[in-house]
Amino acid sequence: MPPGARGERRVSTFKAIVIDKAESGQTVALKDFDEKDLMDGDVTVKVETSTINYKDGLAITGKAPVVRRFPMIAGVDFAGTVEQSSHPGWKPGDKVI
Repeated sequence: MPPGARGERRVSTFKAIVIDKAESGQTVALKDFDEKDLMDGDVTVKVETSTINYKDGLAITGKAPVVRRFPMIAGVDFAGTVEQSSHPGWKPGDKVI
């Protein structure tokens, strides 16, 4: 069933730790991030659990050059359920980690 079919509300904005580049250097902020501003991709996951790992910590502090594209959303470790996918390896309902 598509999101909303069982009374679920699809959220197009979410809280994210956003790392960006400014003239004065790198900035980090907890922001409301809009789904339409995400990079192109083909799998949408309803994240149920997330964490910040060591590499995210390096990216947030700016002490090591790990960020290659800005803006970057920190927190790549997660677990959840696929909501939508155009990739043949993943279908809605699949659990991912």
